[in-house]
Amino acid sequence: MPQTILRIDSSARREGSVSRALTDHIVAHLADDATNVVTRDLADGLPLLSADWIGANFTPEAERTDAQRAELALSDDLIADLRAADTVVIGLPVYNFGLPAVLKAWIDLVARAGVSFRYTEDGPEGLLGDRRVIVAAASGGTALGSEIDFASTHLRHVLAFLGLTDVTVIGADRLAVAGDASVEAAHRAVDALPRAA
Repeated sequence: MPQTILRIDSSARREGSVSRALTDHIVAHLADDATNVVTRDLADGLPLLSADWIGANFTPEAERTDAQRAELALSDDLIADLRAADTVVIGLPVYNFGLPAVLKAWIDLVARAGVSFRYTEDGPEGLLGDRRVIVAAASGGTALGSEIDFASTHLRHVLAFLGLTDVTVIGADRLAVAGDASVEAAHRAVDALPRAA
């Protein structure tokens, strides 16, 4: 059965983006001719949560108006992308020590109580079912995994909250210091990825 890769890019730059070059490389490495690649380019923009969206989300599904269903339609589509994917590839440029605003907007749209997670007596439970996630991170000065890395740690935490715990972070970090050497190391890490999860 053909595999599906969901590719999510969040860099504001369409040209010269290190994270986009890494997601290119990861998808090319993992995909074959039968692979279905679904791309969500978040640089196209996403809406921020609004009072209407929150009201629709917390209205029981059977009681929602047509307007409320329309309000949640994009969120439904983004969650369906995740459910349909065998592998998720996320481009993560680090902006001012954190996630790009548009990637946070994506998180807000896919993290829905009763849909992608639920609370139980034992704590939260992710409902998306575990699948492989590969994060392609790029930073100018932040060392990934360091005490000032609020981007990849935040993303890992949210993904685990949704049930996505098989996460590999490949980073071209500290580009302002390490430059080409960091990019080359990241590309070698991509080449070492197993093609099957």
